[in-house]
Amino acid sequence: MREIILDIETSGLDYKDGHRIVEIGCIEMNKKEVGGHYHQYINPLKTLTEDNIKIHGITNEFLEDKPVFEEIVDDFLKFIQDSSIIAHNANFDIGFLNFELEKISKPKIDKIRVVDTVTIARKRFPGQQVNLDALVKKLKINSMINREHHGALKDAKILTDVYLELQGINQIGLKLDEMKSNNIKLASEPNLNKVVLTKEETDAHKEFIKNDIPKSNWALLDKNYE
Repeated sequence: MREIILDIETSGLDYKDGHRIVEIGCIEMNKKEVGGHYHQYINPLKTLTEDNIKIHGITNEFLEDKPVFEEIVDDFLKFIQDSSIIAHNANFDIGFLNFELEKISKPKIDKIRVVDTVTIARKRFPGQQVNLDALVKKLKINSMINREHHGALKDAKILTDVYLELQGINQIGLKLDEMKSNNIKLASEPNLNKVVLTKEETDAHKEFIKNDIPKSNWALLDKNYE
């Protein structure tokens, strides 16, 4: 089953107040194997405040030459396809995305496709903090990603680890064919060396068979050495 781990950064907390998406980051997973990714900065056509910039570090100058949502939407929809969407506090991300999609007459993302990792985390850690930073610590995830600022792709990568841990999958293992290609010996594959007899050994064994084994069995055994 194909799943998309998704995160966005925005110009503010609520699209109803005129705020827009400024960054989208997605990680693809197929049967729990990490695949490709999608990453895009977006010009929100509005000025970000200093408070916004402190959160994600994205400046107005940086976004000036970036495309608007309508220009990137087809590539985004092509990447996510009809896959399940995994997001942390999904109502926020999907709310902004559906607002943008509806504005340009594109089909909205059906909530039935969406899995909210906040809901999963609250069941596992009732009454405790379940933001990404807290979950990284609780689940003992060894993340080397710099979290000085939020970032859509950075957070999607962290959420991928969190999602797998919440499902009880500690690490995506090597597939069987990958193990073989890397010359990793499996317990089920003993290293057996083929034994090849010399001509002298073969002749001696034939002589032994002729002299010591009844003729009724000799023909069958001798045939194996021809």
